Amino acid sequence: MSQKTGYAGPLEQVGPCQWKIPKSYREDMRVDGLIFADEHLIDAIKADQGPVQVANVATLPGIQTASIAMPDIHWGYGFAIGGVAATDPEQGGVISPGGVGYDINCGVRLLRSNLTWDDVKPHIRRLTETLFDDIPTGVGQSGQYRFDRPKLTKLMEMGSAYVVGQGWGTERDIDFTEAFGRLDGAEPDRVSDRAYQRGYDQCGTLGSGNHFLEVQVVDRVLDEVAAEVMGLREGMITVLIHSGSRGLGYQVCDDYLGVFKHAPKKYGFVLPDPQLACAPVKSEEGQMYLGAMRAAANYAWCNRQLLTHQAREVFAKVFAKSWESLGLDLIYDVAHNIAKFEDHHVGGISKCVCVHRKGATRAFPPGHPEVPLIYQAIGQPVIIPGSMGTASWVLAGQAGSMTQSFGTTCHGAGRAMSRTAAVKLAAGRRIDKELDAIGIIAKARGHKGLAEEQPAAYKNVDHVVDVVDKAGISKKVARLRPVGVIKG
Repeated sequence: MSQKTGYAGPLEQVGPCQWKIPKSYREDMRVDGLIFADEHLIDAIKADQGPVQVANVATLPGIQTASIAMPDIHWGYGFAIGGVAATDPEQGGVISPGGVGYDINCGVRLLRSNLTWDDVKPHIRRLTETLFDDIPTGVGQSGQYRFDRPKLTKLMEMGSAYVVGQGWGTERDIDFTEAFGRLDGAEPDRVSDRAYQRGYDQCGTLGSGNHFLEVQVVDRVLDEVAAEVMGLREGMITVLIHSGSRGLGYQVCDDYLGVFKHAPKKYGFVLPDPQLACAPVKSEEGQMYLGAMRAAANYAWCNRQLLTHQAREVFAKVFAKSWESLGLDLIYDVAHNIAKFEDHHVGGISKCVCVHRKGATRAFPPGHPEVPLIYQAIGQPVIIPGSMGTASWVLAGQAGSMTQSFGTTCHGAGRAMSRTAAVKLAAGRRIDKELDAIGIIAKARGHKGLAEEQPAAYKNVDHVVDVVDKAGISKKVARLRPVGVIKG
């Protein structure tokens, strides 16, 4: 399937920021497609093949209500990145690795601090360089933490609690992580030997591509009440960490795409794209993948916890104070490549559905039982990374997410061009020098990685966030601008 082919099918505007692909568009669609976008973004979205993939996902057995896409939607493997789909296991609903993604539980976490930009500005270059020197980044990089098979098995069973138990974090870190950093039902014995080998020395490493660790400044606060609850104020230094399950998660996805290859024929359904390979949740294949996917998700939470521990150590070194005295506390950690079983209202009744979030973030509203007690009045914190030259956002989940998007919002700016096109655009340029000129210190393993991730390669994150705010699925709380970035 070519990524270059755009979408020429029907799109009906059904709300200020909602566009429908009616299920009448194709005989194989079981539900409508629903894309969150405004008039400006929808034109760019139609130029990509993302809407075609939204229509394809609408053909999945057991899919509920609609095949949904967020404003940062762009072409992906099977599902568009920015895609959301809920399936009902009691109606033959399926689980699809393409609806989770290769980087299982890729996600983000945000730390606040007691430091201000005035405190950090004289040290920002040294701080960024020390973070880059001390935290492993890049393809295939190994870290200081090694977990043999018995330890890695335990880690994948327990999630964040395992590494916190080794002294690499606090109980508070667990409390402020989605699902407390652990999906129940993880089955490490469903993870292949090759995945174990890849995971042995990569927990606590940043990886490559769009993964990063950023030192940021709270640029402005838009919701004073929610910001106060989260402990955010203008001028404060924050740290944003974006990484996932590294080679282990990639291997799990790859392994199970092979297992699922013949499942549609076996279970009697036809798919418009082989990349949508899936199996019923209640099938042997579905249960095998769920056990392995949960194990990889738990690994990813441990990875971000170990990255947090290393970042805290760097701050302590540079500022000659304990990280506790610097106030480097976790605000929240959220996944944006995952499948989870949640209760949602569908057709007027509450049912447990399997929610696929592929490049999309959970955004539970005020009062939801899974939102930490301190955030009950404002809604779950939602962390939206932008490009390294623009900004990131902190949002809060809103009630509209439960009625419109299975408790989900966007996950980032969303690519506006391919990595190949971005590298071509950067020919003869030094992206690090360009960023330095606007006050952002960027460190990476090579110029190619910075070229691929240059700001021009992404949509305007402010624009993307405007859409989800206007749609009432998450509201803007604070804007963060980067001052120091490390990438693979």
